[in-house]
Parts: sequence; structure tokens; C-alpha cells
Amino acid sequence: MSVHKEAYQKIKAIVNAANVTLVAVSKTKPNEDILSLYDLGHRVFGENYVQELVDKEAALPKDIQWHFIGHLQSNKVKYIAPFVHLIHGVDGEKLLQEINKQAIKNHRIISCLLQVHIASEETKFGFDAASLLELIDSGRLSNYPNVVIKGLMGMASFTENQTILKKEFDGLAGTFNQVKNKLNNVHFDTLSMGMSGDYELAIQEGSTMVRIGSLLFGARNLVL
Repeated sequence: MSVHKEAYQKIKAIVNAANVTLVAVSKTKPNEDILSLYDLGHRVFGENYVQELVDKEAALPKDIQWHFIGHLQSNKVKYIAPFVHLIHGVDGEKLLQEINKQAIKNHRIISCLLQVHIASEETKFGFDAASLLELIDSGRLSNYPNVVIKGLMGMASFTENQTILKKEFDGLAGTFNQVKNKLNNVHFDTLSMGMSGDYELAIQEGSTMVRIGSLLFGARNLVL
């Protein structure tokens, strides 16, 4: 399955008009599909699985910005630390410590988003708003000099109910603004929320980065 070029052009027009970054979610997709989108000028891709990301980074053009958007285990940070552009799902301080450790080893500053749990499903990972604000207020972020917190990420409930989605997006946008005011950090400018089914609503609610896969590449390939 190759790229839906018309869908890509439509989505690009929407995100460009709103000054929003499009992360093309290429998990389970072959390199040929990624190169099809690359040939259209796209450079920002998101992956969920560490080994798949490592393999693709080695094989594909070096000007691609690779985002890790899945649940990241601390013991796997070392594999992506040399090259990852942005880690979306930092869901706890233990992971933050490991990213900082591996960033130091690789002489890098690694950009991250703190993941906030906004969905009704218990399967989603992330800080709740209270624990996130406690971390910010504590000043402990200064313990991680090789990590730059660029913003927040959240995954909404898997539903078509616009009222529920709007409430979740609005809540995360409110938390984002709270943290931004507390940090007074020029680097804190990214709110990653919205996927194929809800990205337009997410943009309306303040998203600056959307993660879109199936609209671009079709249904995901199963990992056997």
C-alpha cells in the first residue's frame, strides 16, 4: 500500500494553515511507503517500536526527523538516543532519568514531550495533571540538563463522540498553558494531540502537532 497523495496534500494544507506540525505515523509500514512520502517533501515520521525505528533510521535518508511516539521502556532508550529527534511519550520520571543518562553518553540534548493521561481508557500511559504539576513545581527538571522538555503529549479516548474528545483536548490544552506559565521556557511550545480520526478537532482546541498514520498510509500492517 503506497501513500494516499491526495489525502496528504489535503492534510498538509490544513496543518500549514494552522502552523501545525504533521508527524506521519509510519509504524509497520515498509521503507518504500516512507520514501513515497519523502519524495513529496515530507521529513517528519513517527514510529512506535524501537527495533523497527532503529532499522529504518539505518536504511533511510539521514535528513528524516524521527519521532518516537510509542510507549518507551527505559532499557531501550539507548538504542534510539544517538539519533531520535523527539520522544513523545515520557510518562514518568524514571524514563526521564534514563533519557538524560543516554543523552549525556551520546553528547546530545534530547527533546521530549511529557505524556499526560487524558483518556477514559485505563490502557493509556502518562502523568495525571496533579503529578505533572508537582514535577514542574518541584524544580526537579533541572536534574536533567541533557533533556529539553518541549511540551506535552496526550492520547484521547478511542471514540467518535465529539463532546468527549473536545473535553479531553480542552483539558490537555489547559494543562499545557498552566505548565507553560510555570516554566517560562521558550522551548516549551509543543502540544502533540490529535490523530487520523480527530486531528481537525485537536487543532481547533490548540494542538501544534498531530500524529497521522492511516489517512496517509491506509490501515496499519499487523506485526506478526
